[in-house]
Amino acid sequence: MNIQRFTAATSREALAKARMAFGDSTLILSNRPTEHGVEVVATAEDTLASLGSGTSQFDEQASSGSPKRSSAPSFKDVASKVEEDADQLAMSTLSFQDYVRERMARKRHEAEQSHAQERAPEPKAVARPVAEVVRRSAPTLDIPVRKPAPVVERKVTATAKPAQAMPQSIVNELHAMKDLIEDRFNTLTWLGQARQNPVQANMMLKMIRAGYSPTLSRAILERMPEDMDPKGALRWVMDILERNLHTDEGATALHDEGGVFALIGATGVGKTTTAAKLAGMCASVHGPGSVGLITLDTYRIGAHEQLRAYGKMLGVVAHLAHDKAALQDLLGLLSNKKMVLIDTTGIAPRDPRKRDLMDLLDLPEIKRLLVLNAGGHGDTLDDAVNCFKTGNAQHTLLSKTDEAVKLGPAIDASIRHQLILRGITTGQRVPEDWEPAVASNLVRMSMRSANTSAFDPNMSDLGFFFSQPSDRAMGRGHLNA
Repeated sequence: MNIQRFTAATSREALAKARMAFGDSTLILSNRPTEHGVEVVATAEDTLASLGSGTSQFDEQASSGSPKRSSAPSFKDVASKVEEDADQLAMSTLSFQDYVRERMARKRHEAEQSHAQERAPEPKAVARPVAEVVRRSAPTLDIPVRKPAPVVERKVTATAKPAQAMPQSIVNELHAMKDLIEDRFNTLTWLGQARQNPVQANMMLKMIRAGYSPTLSRAILERMPEDMDPKGALRWVMDILERNLHTDEGATALHDEGGVFALIGATGVGKTTTAAKLAGMCASVHGPGSVGLITLDTYRIGAHEQLRAYGKMLGVVAHLAHDKAALQDLLGLLSNKKMVLIDTTGIAPRDPRKRDLMDLLDLPEIKRLLVLNAGGHGDTLDDAVNCFKTGNAQHTLLSKTDEAVKLGPAIDASIRHQLILRGITTGQRVPEDWEPAVASNLVRMSMRSANTSAFDPNMSDLGFFFSQPSDRAMGRGHLNA
């Protein structure tokens, strides 16, 4: 009998060793893992045949009387060892082959199922709404909010994959489409309701002709009570404008408050003349020795001479500062003054030098006053406020109100950007042409009937004014209590 054990690192190597020993008639009797790898017990087919016939080479040797080798195992010992191996692994030659076939079949079946699941069509995603057209709530107003008329909701849906499977760019486009559809339907609905109310339509046309923006006009008129006559509607709108136009009415005037003030703004808005007026009022109340004048305008020809001429007229010396160090020295020199006024260089809002100017004025004791031309276009005023505004409460002066055909754009910008008006100038005389900022007077001036202008819209043109989104243009501006 020839039964051998083969040990290798893997089953394949062990089977290869057995095949080299017994050839193509190799039969595997057992297979088990060991601490050194895999152990395979194998023999040849003729060995099993001799076992089945009950004869063996050991029997032949016994019958011939030849001595039995002490090292050769007996048939019973070998058979007992084989049975122990088979019992331990519960696997004979045939059961091992069956086990291999079942395992391979199971793996093949799992692979086919996995492949079929990957190729199976994905379930259709539930249609998600891209736009649900609802009436967007307008900014907070200091007025009783009337109940709006019921608005028919329209929904635009689009079938899409789940949001988590979408690229972010597609999600952003869907959100933009949703906002656009909401704005358009909301505007059309509001215009339809406004045309059905003649008082509201006429009031809207009056505000647009006065220079107020469609954004502010719509935010106010959306809350106007429906049962008002034309006079009551006008008083109601003017009252809302007065409440939301912030001024220093009732507070201490600038020349009495005192401090260090830097006048900033675009070119040609009247900063130098305004500084001279403030200096004149302070000098007339507290004496010429209470005022200090500094100019930073080294670009414009004759700028220093102009301020010096105003100072000479008032009995005040005007100083010139070329840089931040010189400005700090002059502020220290004039620290005993009641009011120190700094006239700055007029710079366009998008001029790169604006950053240098703002850095130059970045000192804790300096308060900035933004000078706006009251006759400027609404877009020009917005651009100037956005570029020069600093902090949450920007103090502002309106200049050249005598030259403004319409005060609506300036008041509109002041309300939307939450500016605090500290005074207005009404001419070139120093210091006479200066007035405190009174909200009721300014609103009344803005709503006065003006002559017919080629730029005034007709009732049929209002759809073009309100065809653009209005809520976004409000920015941070809210109509406060």
